[in-house]
Amino acid sequence: MIPVILSGGSGTRLWPVSRQQMPKQFCDIFGEPLQTLTLKRCLRMGSPWIVTSKALQTLTELNLKANQGEAVKANQGEAVKANQGEAVKANQGEAVKVVYEPVGKNTAPAVAALCKLLLDQGKGDEIVGVFPSDHLIAKEDAFLKVVEFASAVAKENRVVTLGITPSYPETGYGYIQTKTTSLKDQAGLKAYSVVKFHEKPDLKKAEEFISQGGFSWNAGIFVFKVSHMASLFEKHQPTLWNQISALKADASNLGDIYAQVQSISIDYAIMEKLSEAELACVPADFGWSDVGSWDAVAALQKGQDIINVKGKDNFVFGEPTKNYSMIGLEDVIVVDTKDALMLVKKGQSQDVRHVVETLTQAKSPLVKEHVYEYRPWGYFEILKDTENFKSKVIRVNPHSQLSYQSHAKREEHWTITQGSGEVVLNDQVIPVKAGSHVHIPLGAKHRMRNNSSEMLEFVEVQLGTYFGEDDIVRYQDDYSRN
Repeated sequence: MIPVILSGGSGTRLWPVSRQQMPKQFCDIFGEPLQTLTLKRCLRMGSPWIVTSKALQTLTELNLKANQGEAVKANQGEAVKANQGEAVKANQGEAVKVVYEPVGKNTAPAVAALCKLLLDQGKGDEIVGVFPSDHLIAKEDAFLKVVEFASAVAKENRVVTLGITPSYPETGYGYIQTKTTSLKDQAGLKAYSVVKFHEKPDLKKAEEFISQGGFSWNAGIFVFKVSHMASLFEKHQPTLWNQISALKADASNLGDIYAQVQSISIDYAIMEKLSEAELACVPADFGWSDVGSWDAVAALQKGQDIINVKGKDNFVFGEPTKNYSMIGLEDVIVVDTKDALMLVKKGQSQDVRHVVETLTQAKSPLVKEHVYEYRPWGYFEILKDTENFKSKVIRVNPHSQLSYQSHAKREEHWTITQGSGEVVLNDQVIPVKAGSHVHIPLGAKHRMRNNSSEMLEFVEVQLGTYFGEDDIVRYQDDYSRN
């Protein structure tokens, strides 16, 4: 099988931890990011592909680099370039190929582009499994058996979707209605023809689904043969498939094609148009959660220790060094980050979207970014941001360097706090170590270089009239950024 990870998302449902520039699959909520857990799971099935957005390239590459020990490697002979983004190269194991979409156009164009690329590689008879990057699966061995069975059904030119056997009348998921007689059985698993997809129901309708039987939660996981899915696109989405058919084998013209294609989900574009003879569902229980709300997170983990006084059943996801005490409160979820605090009654965390909508209308940066940001060369965290100055702590990875750059509206003062390296200032190389200070005048060309095998850390204080990240001109950059 060719496992494919779809990695996107707007970072709203688990706000304030998840944000547009740090969607939930990259957040460390369960000890490891969901993207890491998904990648490890997919490596057990074959050589994965990742389809994601150009905006998430840095996070994707850092995640792959962090998982080198999981036998992740890109074979240069098979690497795919998409919109100037190279398939990520790690160190050991099989190829992980990454396609960077220039802009998100939902799941149908992503799957269509993937099919075209695989057809170009002569892999039309291969079975593909498409898996969201941000789902949690507790019973991985059971999950892999379900996928193996679904693959066998998909070889018979059926698109197979995995359904989750419902344990209660959930209103937050779509439902898949199946026939009562199975079309294929194997090792305790059964595949059924699909009668209909149902949108998220109200509670009364969800209760009817559960009592009636023959309904599964839609997990957004599906399995198909490449050539068969391509034929379905050609039949049901001829305009989209005609546009995708112009995609070059190296995906170098993906940007031009995505400027034309319609934004549409694979459910609307293909799945809901298929007949009973073309579509199957395998219902199963493998400890699945889409981690779609803070209620889901609170149900899946203990959270931080709380001092409860005359209260109970509270949950905190916050700063590990803080003490949290709650007096007279019950069933409250607290989510605490360095720049935002949210309190919500259990059972109402789906309404976090209203908070995000309010912040979006106010054009608040809290929707998009944290006070910290990962870059290809390392990491920075904003310590203080005022009208008069802005300060950061910046960490540069071993054998990495910032771009050679200048600023039109600010000067900077750098104080080295850990490690050693060198500053390039207007082409002059200045060795630095812990305790060194370097002044970067307004308009000067500069970069920090860590040529050691240890982390380099420094504090940056900016003085000027504007401290935005867009006040930058790059002259040289190892990562081909503008």
